[in-house]
Amino acid sequence: MADTELTGAEIVVRCLAAEGVEHVFGYPGGAVLNIYDEIYKQDRFQHILVRHEQAAVHAADAYSRSTGKVGVALVTSGPGATNAVTGIATAYMDSIPMVVVTGQVPTAAIGMDAFQEVDTVGITRPCVKHNFLVKDVRELAETMKKAFYIAASGRPGPVVVDIPKDVTQHSCAFHYPETISMRSYNPTSKGHAGQIKRAVQMLLEAKRPVIYTGGGVILGDAAAQLTELARLLGYPVTNTLMGLGGYPSPDPLFLGMLGMHGTIEANMAMQHCDVLLAVGARFDDRVIGNPKHFQKEARKIIHIDVDPSSISKRVKVDVPIVGDVGHVLAEIAKFAQAADHGPDQEALKAWWAQIELWRSQDCLKYDRASPLIKPQYVIEKLYEVTQGDAFVTSDVGQHQMWAAQYYKFAKPRRWINSGGLGTMGFGLPAAMGVQMAHPGAPVACITGEGSIQMNIQELATCKQSNLPIKIILLNNGYLGMVRQWQEFFYEERYAESYVASLPDFVKLSEAYGHVGMRIEKPEDVEPALRRAFGEYKDQLVFMNFLTDPRENVYPMIPAGKGLSEMILI
Repeated sequence: MADTELTGAEIVVRCLAAEGVEHVFGYPGGAVLNIYDEIYKQDRFQHILVRHEQAAVHAADAYSRSTGKVGVALVTSGPGATNAVTGIATAYMDSIPMVVVTGQVPTAAIGMDAFQEVDTVGITRPCVKHNFLVKDVRELAETMKKAFYIAASGRPGPVVVDIPKDVTQHSCAFHYPETISMRSYNPTSKGHAGQIKRAVQMLLEAKRPVIYTGGGVILGDAAAQLTELARLLGYPVTNTLMGLGGYPSPDPLFLGMLGMHGTIEANMAMQHCDVLLAVGARFDDRVIGNPKHFQKEARKIIHIDVDPSSISKRVKVDVPIVGDVGHVLAEIAKFAQAADHGPDQEALKAWWAQIELWRSQDCLKYDRASPLIKPQYVIEKLYEVTQGDAFVTSDVGQHQMWAAQYYKFAKPRRWINSGGLGTMGFGLPAAMGVQMAHPGAPVACITGEGSIQMNIQELATCKQSNLPIKIILLNNGYLGMVRQWQEFFYEERYAESYVASLPDFVKLSEAYGHVGMRIEKPEDVEPALRRAFGEYKDQLVFMNFLTDPRENVYPMIPAGKGLSEMILI
């Protein structure tokens, strides 16, 4: 790009355009008005006005999750930046590539307790991949280039660029670099050939193998490579909550989700395997339960991850492979095909026989004859009505787990939820980001009556931007997962888990200009969904399903217990 004299605000807008940004989610304020003025003058990308900064970051996050592109949010200084922190932390925990531009008070006022001043760099440092405070307009373009590069490369994550207002006013010659090189940051992409050959040998000698995959398969766009390898070997596959869709759920090799609310077959296979291939996963507490219990069984572990700090962090592994998971999986498949022998078919047949015995327990069964609406039934009908092809966002709680268990995700980037941080209020703004990225696609937000109220003001954004999201409220009148824990572990002392003053959600949605429905009987579930996705295809529909208030999520592994210590129905 030729050098041109531009203001800092113009530079920000030019940089976003140069990066191919299509949507910026934000909320204006004094410190970023110069940037907003420049956005007004351009037509390269669209700005979406949210009603709260947290929602801006969640929407940018979900836009990224559903597309693989870097999400962008723009907020002002002070409370604008602090309101964004929850969204930034949510993205950080799930390794989502984002650039969040925050306004800051003029450089001369920094540290003077100026109006709407906070130390944004200091506050966000623990929950970003990196952050910048740009004090010189001449450094702005290169900093923006670095921000996008850092956010998207290696293990992705959010990057904050904090820009004082006077920097947006100052001018300098503008040149946006085509590429960027950082001496201190060079993530590894290709796995070590020797380690890959060791992994192949170990996999082919396995008697009871399991492939365990996480969000890294989604983020690394490695679903095709994973599917090819699993089918080549005939080995069972289990996904974490963040990895759902990385392997097609309807496939017979798929054991279901594992972990705290995982299936019997997934958890027991994980616990009793002799060789475990871990791909883009981190053995976190909600997946393996108590590490001491997990390590009681002897097994060999191969761990592939782009982030070396994630390997052997919680569980010691035998073959670490640092690199892009897609590249490494493709190399493993290549070496496995070229090997002079394949998997031990007799041992594999016996292992599958054992897995089928666990699977036959049907751990996801529920009372289908109940006169009350069962939340699982709503998810199953949603799957049928959308033919498994919707983008599904969720909030956090029981409804999130039922969505993960009963909606059979066959494709990556269709399941959008807050896994690591577990952020209530994520679902609706996430659905906005997904719908902006995929205008013609069906988008369903599965939520609870506690979660939806945390960002319900975004119904106004949906109206302004004509977003035909379908909200599936599984309304049991409780903070459901809190109530479940209180039932199991606190002798049914339901301290503050009952939501006693719920609004009329139908009237509330209609007040925002949307379609509202109240569904009270099981026989009305499917017709309501078909109307929402058919007759009201082009409108936001808020469906308030009154569900069984005593229904619990099963299976469940209590905190501190191991994978084989599940509570069943």
